[in-house]
Amino acid sequence: MFKHILIPTDGSTRSEDAARQGIRLAALTGARVTSFHAIPRFHTSDVMMSLLSANQGEYEKAAKDYAITYTRFVSRTADAAGVACDVEYSTTDDPAAAIIETARKRHCDLIVMASHGRHGVEGLLLGSETQKVLTHSHIPVLVYR
Repeated sequence: MFKHILIPTDGSTRSEDAARQGIRLAALTGARVTSFHAIPRFHTSDVMMSLLSANQGEYEKAAKDYAITYTRFVSRTADAAGVACDVEYSTTDDPAAAIIETARKRHCDLIVMASHGRHGVEGLLLGSETQKVLTHSHIPVLVYR
């Protein structure tokens, strides 16, 4: 069955629920998991470059702290279930591509992630990282709703 499951997390309640279910599946199949968080890049405006660049270091530290917090939830939940867990995060403008690349690089054979349930015009306009992963991944994706 599955040997290595990637569990991307954004810290949301739905993401935590998906992580719990992914870990449960890992426990049942004897798989290990990797928790992953994509940190959005800091972008500055040409108009406000001097003002915003002073805050870039603060942003990067805070974003890394959030990544650690989000992935720590997954690693603690995995530990409680007796499932081996690695943690990874990266800074990116394209979370879906980072998820797929991490799964490939880590030799994962399944990605378990949440759907945030956007429907209609909101879903069409905003898109979905989950939808992008489903569309572009060559690795199976299990979406938890």
